[in-house]
Amino acid sequence: MVTCLELEGYAVDAVASTREAIDHLQANPYPIVISDIYLDDRTGIDVLRAARVQDPSCAVILMTGRGSMETVMAATEGGAFEYLAKPFEMAQMVDAIKRAEKSFEAGDDDEAAAVDDLPVTEMIGSSAPMIDIYKMISKVAPTDATVLIEGETGTGKELIARMIHQNSKRSQQAFVPVDCGAIAPSLLESELFGTLKGAYTGADRDRIGVFEAANNGTVFLDEIGDIDLGFQLKLLRFLQEREIRPLGSSRPRKVDARVIAATNRDVQKMVDDGKFREDLWYRLNVVRLKVPPLCDRASDIPLLVHYFLRRYNDRYKLDTRLTDTGLKTMEEYSWPGNIRQLQHMVERLTILAPGGRIDDAAVRFAIEQMDSRDHASETLADTEADQVRRVLAATNGNKSRAAKILGIERKTLYRKLERMGP
Repeated sequence: MVTCLELEGYAVDAVASTREAIDHLQANPYPIVISDIYLDDRTGIDVLRAARVQDPSCAVILMTGRGSMETVMAATEGGAFEYLAKPFEMAQMVDAIKRAEKSFEAGDDDEAAAVDDLPVTEMIGSSAPMIDIYKMISKVAPTDATVLIEGETGTGKELIARMIHQNSKRSQQAFVPVDCGAIAPSLLESELFGTLKGAYTGADRDRIGVFEAANNGTVFLDEIGDIDLGFQLKLLRFLQEREIRPLGSSRPRKVDARVIAATNRDVQKMVDDGKFREDLWYRLNVVRLKVPPLCDRASDIPLLVHYFLRRYNDRYKLDTRLTDTGLKTMEEYSWPGNIRQLQHMVERLTILAPGGRIDDAAVRFAIEQMDSRDHASETLADTEADQVRRVLAATNGNKSRAAKILGIERKTLYRKLERMGP
């Protein structure tokens, strides 16, 4: 390794023991220190502590072939800049060193200015498209009109539905969201209308449906475009009569529930193609609200980033900082996954950004990881094992949450953990 680094133009002082390393560090500060974890009677963690005591800005890169949760946690808490799992290509080490060098250029990359008076909810935005949304909400919320919210996945359709409910006369009653696309067509009727005992094999008790549970409140039907054509007529009848008939019942029941629907599909085209009932479309489309994608409201990105950064710093007891270049790179990205994608990236960077600084390099690396997963979602080729351990540690072992932060499916995380071993 020494020869390779010297060929890269670096001046390297090599030592043979932790005692010698610590003596060198106490005599002369070094900007970058590279150490294995397991050495002799002491460890690389001791070298890390000595280096950081001598110079808190020192970038310490640790490496090991026997990584564990304990060593990663100790390295992270000690302020290690990077933690590489052996075996690795020398290009990875050189990349880590170059990133460490760039992190020293703090004077050329100031911390992004804080945003005062951040909203207390995720309904964030002061761009012209969002002001139009707020105007529409202020007009429709006090009424009982059915609302259809259209927008791409991740634009915040449910947040808008909740805001409509919270500003309505039903705000003290239940708000019940239903993901229609996640419920099998054969189960949707019983889910929405309820079931009486004995209605079918296995129905051993009465079960209240969503509409009845939300009586006097609001039902949010997400992904309405995924509803089976055969069930659409029954939903239309509810919207017309405000009555439900639970499975197994011979009598309808009156229910007073406001309906807010949402979709990421072109329902008008589905109507033209015969895949969605035109009369149901008209009934749902009383008030239509179009949510803009994030790329059409880029001026809101700084507000969103600062909001999410504050949230995850608080949640994980961290002090990760956002730099001007990091924010600029986020503003220039197209965000095909909209606000949800931005939120997950900020959460991941809050935990994983080298040196606790979200700069241009950290954001670009995170974007590259996301793009690679978009094309190969079953792999974690460019996610180091220590990243997985760090996220699991931050989430207290919650694998579902960790998978979301890493941008992978839970089953992919389980396979990665099996390959990593104990």
